Amino acid sequence: MRSVRARILVTCLVLVVAGVGGWQLLPSNRAEEKPITVGTTDVVSSLDPAGAYDAGSWALFSNIYQSLLTFTPASATPVPDAARSCGFVGTELTTYRCELRDDIRFPSGATLTAEDVKYSFDRVLAIKADAGPAPLFATLKSVVADGLTVTFQLRSGDATFPLKVATGAGAIVDRTQYPADALLAGDKVGGSGPYLLDQYLPGSSAHLEPNPDYRGAIDATGGPVDIEYFKTSDALADAWRARTVEVTHRQLPPSVIAGLDGGTDGVRVTETDSAAIRNLVLNTRAGSPMADPAVRRAIATVVDRPRIVSGVYDSTVEPLYSLIPQGITSHGTPFFDAYPEPDTVRARALLEDDANVRVPVSFTLGYAQGGAAAPEAAELRRQLEATGLFKVKVVEKEWTEFQKGYSKGEFDAYTIGWVPDFPDPDNFIQPLIGRGSILHNGYTDDRVDELIRSTQRYAERGRAAQDFKSLQRTVAEDVPIVPLWQKKDYVLSGEDVTGSEYLSDGTGIWRLWRLGRL
Repeated sequence: MRSVRARILVTCLVLVVAGVGGWQLLPSNRAEEKPITVGTTDVVSSLDPAGAYDAGSWALFSNIYQSLLTFTPASATPVPDAARSCGFVGTELTTYRCELRDDIRFPSGATLTAEDVKYSFDRVLAIKADAGPAPLFATLKSVVADGLTVTFQLRSGDATFPLKVATGAGAIVDRTQYPADALLAGDKVGGSGPYLLDQYLPGSSAHLEPNPDYRGAIDATGGPVDIEYFKTSDALADAWRARTVEVTHRQLPPSVIAGLDGGTDGVRVTETDSAAIRNLVLNTRAGSPMADPAVRRAIATVVDRPRIVSGVYDSTVEPLYSLIPQGITSHGTPFFDAYPEPDTVRARALLEDDANVRVPVSFTLGYAQGGAAAPEAAELRRQLEATGLFKVKVVEKEWTEFQKGYSKGEFDAYTIGWVPDFPDPDNFIQPLIGRGSILHNGYTDDRVDELIRSTQRYAERGRAAQDFKSLQRTVAEDVPIVPLWQKKDYVLSGEDVTGSEYLSDGTGIWRLWRLGRL
């Protein structure tokens, strides 16, 4: 067998470097085509776009649903998908209008219309699911449908609104199939995307078939795909070694990733610059010890990122000292500026100067199963308890139970990853620290909310840089979140699979239709 070793440095969408064009081989006899098997540890928390705001769900959504707009590789500007055209009306950035295609049908046979678009956005805001994407549309006031025209009215100018429309939050559902005030029950989804969800076993597998009626931004849909969902990184690694999966993405164990530098027969490796990050979230709600800013600052003072990077992740990630990662406009180092080195003496002084704090501070640290979350939590506990200032109880939960737990404020602190929805600094700010944050940690600040609104008013995004820097300095002072690390993205595939270099660009879009066989 021919040996293939390709380290393809794919520039992710967020870094916006051109040159990732390509073509895809499609078998002539689709009926006899064997599905390509893709393995991942990501979890699908809901098949309903109104009920999920996580990487696993949105990866699937990008294949079975359509939005008005979508992102293509090497572009930070969304292009029409279910729409023929979209644009702001006037210069105030408060009215956004789209003209729809007239040739899109749902699996039910119903034609996709502006009424379906309005219905989809309205139900996201009406259902307002704890784990849903409603916070992403904080500026959306109303939606008006008229034939094939849909008009969005915004509460304030929001230059990022088209980017949000292009995400999984903007997925369009069939209004005859999805309830207006509740999430869809069961697995009979009705999207108009490039794939149809033929079979689905929660937490186990999904079988996707190309949608012959798809009309949109993609020139050609791919072949059938089987997705295998693994509970642990080690289980995914075992399946990859046994070649029961042909493509892997998110998350192989760090030790496996670290070993990819050596030549490997029959393997294609795609290493993608990524804006995926991980944060330690602190629960500022009343009743939690983290409600006291001194406690939060003391934690930020003693967290040792380099030890986490080298000891837990085999240096496959990089320390992060900013809410906005490297490669995104307005990245900085506000947490390094405020807390340059782990400093137990300084942390002790912060706590002893606060009459409301008794040392050691006891609190719970939650995390979701999968990846290196367990050793990461153990290392954080070790670092914090080694100071003598904290007593940490670590709590592990399955992903959906973890989501419910942090939404209800069950943890005083928890670790969580963030894969960007679109390539703009706003995506690392408004959903995470804005009022009504998806992190549900109770943090609110009028200064932050005003600065967020200010950044969204600039169509020329570079002009928002100073406001983003001010935002990050405020967050470093208040510490509702402690940024931990940023990572690259890796896709592995067998030598007979084509298109794996286009599967992921470091954001949440999964381009399964780019996969094919030699």
